Amino acid sequence: MTDVSYDFSSTIKRLPSCWQELLTTQMQQPYMSKLTKELSARAKQGATIYPPADKVFHAFDALPLKSIKVVILGQDPYHGEGQAHGLSFSVECGVKVPPSLRNIFRELHDDLGIELPPHGCLDSWVDQGVLLLNNVLTVEKGQAGSHRKLGWEQFTDRVIDTINSQCEGVVFILWGGPAQQKAKNVDDSRHCVLQAPHPSPLSSYRGFFGCKHFSMANDYLAGNDKKAVDWNIRD
Repeated sequence: MTDVSYDFSSTIKRLPSCWQELLTTQMQQPYMSKLTKELSARAKQGATIYPPADKVFHAFDALPLKSIKVVILGQDPYHGEGQAHGLSFSVECGVKVPPSLRNIFRELHDDLGIELPPHGCLDSWVDQGVLLLNNVLTVEKGQAGSHRKLGWEQFTDRVIDTINSQCEGVVFILWGGPAQQKAKNVDDSRHCVLQAPHPSPLSSYRGFFGCKHFSMANDYLAGNDKKAVDWNIRD
């Protein structure tokens, strides 16, 4: 059995103040209390949960709310060992690039001519205002979608609501059905919403390839007097 706490209080304290307020408020809601108790119970029963507890909210660590220019929303974290580290689609340097991320890099090349990067860590995107968020923030080892409908969808609804209301001219890139459900939370008269199938090998050929979301995002940012994102992956 594993003794892992999912109260997240120490994690929240290290986040930018804008996120601390939102997360603290949500942690006081019944749905989040139920969720954290369920995560702790599953871990105690021997389940391996990704990402590690201290990385669940990593997407918010270094990106204050007002710095967000683009939100890339996926489904749930990678469920292989050593892959998920709290940023949607990203893996840390030295970890083999998963198929979904390989497909993202392929579309990036086809769209903007960017060569295949040497690793799959997307920190350089975060540094430029790209929030890499999943619809569901945890998953069990080897079981894709295993933490859906535990409450994370309600939490990420509130995150999208907050970005929608407090920011201007954000590009929301929604990949896959669960992510696309968040479109209802976005005022598309004030923001840009781009939707496509998930980049996984199961769905990438249904419209992800050729979506040109990277260039479209930059065109929108430029048209709203914001600096375009350099989508090259930096060492």
